[in-house]
Amino acid sequence: MKMWLHRALAPVSAPLALAIGNFDGVHRGHQAILAAGIEAAREHGLAFAAMTFHPLPREFFGKLKNDTSFAPPRLMNTTEKLAALSDTGVEHVFMPRFDEKFATQSPEDFVAALTRMNVRWLMVGADFRFGAKRGGDSETLRRAGAQHGFMVETMPDVVIGIEKISSSAVRDALSHGQLDVAARMLGRPYSIIGRVMHGKKLGRTLGFPTANITLTSRKPALSGVFAVQCRLVTRGLEGVAGIERIKAGTILNGVANLGTNPVVSVDGHHHLEVFLFDFAADVYGQRLACTFIEKIRDEQDFESLEALSRQIDDDVSKAKNIL
Repeated sequence: MKMWLHRALAPVSAPLALAIGNFDGVHRGHQAILAAGIEAAREHGLAFAAMTFHPLPREFFGKLKNDTSFAPPRLMNTTEKLAALSDTGVEHVFMPRFDEKFATQSPEDFVAALTRMNVRWLMVGADFRFGAKRGGDSETLRRAGAQHGFMVETMPDVVIGIEKISSSAVRDALSHGQLDVAARMLGRPYSIIGRVMHGKKLGRTLGFPTANITLTSRKPALSGVFAVQCRLVTRGLEGVAGIERIKAGTILNGVANLGTNPVVSVDGHHHLEVFLFDFAADVYGQRLACTFIEKIRDEQDFESLEALSRQIDDDVSKAKNIL
């Protein structure tokens, strides 16, 4: 099913069942909200849509405060989020720009936008707030729904064991290297997708040529050295050197370093570098999905490149045993 992306809150060809949220990670809590929305759309003969925001609200307010720590690390970039939403069966995604105008609109103005969109059924989280100074909540929506003719439901917390599933809980698990816990909450192993770009090629001189995956300005939710499994996700790879032997979906095992790479970099930016075992194809410019299987160690500094090379050799042996 084709999914349509809308940057403005405007009506589409059919009345809507709508779920609103940040949907960062599209974890099992989000999946429960989306599944409920899809079922409601079928029951009431509606099209199903999700609304999320760019940038995320905390990113916007963090920039206003000039406080980069105010917004937590993203679990997904926008492209990854849209792909995950499409996989759930969402027909329409509304992604308005969260700017000063959007942030300072009154709760009544936001409700008016929902009525113009012809929303007939609405799902939000129990702690959802909207409008200037977070003046609207789920009860505000219920009163508006009774007036304007749309139903409002809130999704109860989804819990695994004693852990409430949330984007914050997933970030916490990733930051502590608990990839199995994060995978249970996500419903899949955690992965990052990015384009392979030219780097300093230091790994090649050390005997470990790496694929350098761009993170743009993204601050990752985890760091360290990991055993990983990767796959190429770019279509139309015909003619790329050495690529003909790699079938679509082929899993490529490797070891990855995710962090600021203090040995060779002083810019403080985060980098994802992956050494793929028994792999020599030229994949510059291609998109690589890197799935994190197990953490091997924290990132560390080294007194020399020789010490770094010895550690990489040990990391490779450990990753091969894991995989």
